[in-house]
Amino acid sequence: MQQTPSYDGSGLVNLIASIESHLTGSATAPLLNDASFLDSAETAVLVLFDGLGTAQLEHPAASLFKSSTVSTITCGYPAMTNVSLSTIATGMTPGLHGQVAHLTWFPDLEMVVNTLKWVSLTGEPVVYDYAAVLPRPNFWERLRASGVEPITVQPGDFQMSPLSRQLYRGARFEGAWDVEDLAEASIGLAEPGRLIFTYVPFVDVAGHVFGLGSEEFTDAMRVASGVWEALSAGLPPSVALIGTADHGLVDVAESDKIYIRGDGIEGMRFAGDPRAVQLWGSEPAMVDLADLVGGELVDPLPLLGPSVSDEAASRVGQRVLLAPPGKAVLPPAFDKRLKAYHGGISPEEIEIPLLIG
Repeated sequence: MQQTPSYDGSGLVNLIASIESHLTGSATAPLLNDASFLDSAETAVLVLFDGLGTAQLEHPAASLFKSSTVSTITCGYPAMTNVSLSTIATGMTPGLHGQVAHLTWFPDLEMVVNTLKWVSLTGEPVVYDYAAVLPRPNFWERLRASGVEPITVQPGDFQMSPLSRQLYRGARFEGAWDVEDLAEASIGLAEPGRLIFTYVPFVDVAGHVFGLGSEEFTDAMRVASGVWEALSAGLPPSVALIGTADHGLVDVAESDKIYIRGDGIEGMRFAGDPRAVQLWGSEPAMVDLADLVGGELVDPLPLLGPSVSDEAASRVGQRVLLAPPGKAVLPPAFDKRLKAYHGGISPEEIEIPLLIG
């Protein structure tokens, strides 16, 4: 079953709009259907738990997250970290901020780029004006213009990476060097006149590398839950503690990985993600490929939001091939090593929790 992302009141973009409206009096997108948790807040700490989809709340180690959930919202399409982080960094839908995939076709470069690492499909660094990728003014710049200081608390080794330079133009970067530091820095910096955005990566990493049923995933869930518990206990009532995720995760067995190889793909271009492969080529060839893998072929533009910029439209595929349930479609150069994937529009991938501490 597939699900259309929400952009009109129960989506990640609407959460950011509500925070911006509360802090500055205006927003660039429709507000969340219910943002009453912000009513009396002097400031907010927004925590992004990478990979903590609503489906992951059924894990035995996720009980604190489950009890803190006030509603389910959706991320945008595609359900990818860089796409959701770009939505947070701009307060815009993917169709407007222009980040439309993990592996993205850039017409100006005439190549597909891994936009998490900013490397080519062969691993070569891609030189680009990273800070100019997202529209101006972004969320952080609009906050500054209204007298609110945005601070992002991140693992310290992310500072000055190409992705951080893309996402955090206008925000102060506060590096954290261990789990305790993530929580302590977020608490210590949460003063009136600021917005704190804290990124917690552990759940996603463990899911990709070890799978959702592994001991490592359980350990990662406990670590992430410990960060939430520390923030809940350490922040004063005047600070709204808000948590959410960028996407969920889908376990994919080795036998459920579909490798796309052979003469039938000559002349086709592939980008996107293994759960939602973006295609360029002849319509009959794309239909044949969808039939071969048992996936669904859809138009990507309606999935990106109610409006799509020319730039976003130029980067996204002519069609998107949605992988069958529980499977991953792997053209050449896609990462076949992972245990869990995301990027599509199944409920497991796009439904994310709204947590209130």
